[in-house]
Order: sequence, then C-alpha cells, then structure tokens
Amino acid sequence: MPKKVYLANGKRKTSIAKAALKQDGSGRIFLNKVPHDVLPEMIHRELINELIYLIGKEIIEKVDIYVTMSGGGKMSQINAARTAIARAVVNYKRSSRLRSKIQDYDRTLLSGDARHNEPKKFGGPGARARKQKSYR
Repeated sequence: MPKKVYLANGKRKTSIAKAALKQDGSGRIFLNKVPHDVLPEMIHRELINELIYLIGKEIIEKVDIYVTMSGGGKMSQINAARTAIARAVVNYKRSSRLRSKIQDYDRTLLSGDARHNEPKKFGGPGARARKQKSYR
C-alpha cells in the first residue's frame, strides 16, 4: 500500500508556507530543509514546539512533515508554517475533537490570520496619522 501525502497551505501577511505530511515517519519536522529543533531563533523553535505539544507527540511521531516557506519576514513565515502544519495534521487525522481542540486554543491556526499592514496615504507620515491644524 503506497504512503499517502497530505498537503496544506498556510498564509500570514505576505508569507506562504506549504506543508507536506508523509505517513509512517519518525516525527521529523523540516522547515526549508532545516530540522525544526535546530532553528537559530529560540522563539521560532518554541512556536513550533507549542504546536507539537498541542497536537500531541503520539500523532507527530508517526509522520514526517516538510514545510517550504517563502515571502515576508521570519516571524510571519513561522506563523504561516504553524497554520500549514495544523491544517495538514487535521486533514491526516480527520478528527473533529482535534480540530476543536486546536480552534479553542488559537483560532488562527486553522482559519488563518487575515491582518495585513495598511498602506500609507497622502497628507501624512503614515497610514492613519495626518498633519495637525492649529488655527482654532
């Protein structure tokens, strides 16, 4: 019987992450071909480990997950990767209990985070700030 591969995407700001979950693995998670436990930033490792703890080690130890990230900054790439991993695991398990557990903890892990940076407009230094008037 061939091994199944479950694909999922995650987005955050301008970052895109694509996850491929392969059955009969040994619990390895690779982010851009780098194992998740040797990422240089501790906060990035902790965000991925938080997701592993939430899903459950017994589920993660049976699969291998390969994530490809592009665009945006490092933090938004990690958040996009978390979304892609969570979606791939939910597709793999097809468990409504796991889905509701993830949604109760952090809704953006499955539904995504639609917030973007607002573009700057004319007449001021930023998106909302405007020049002050003092003639009254």
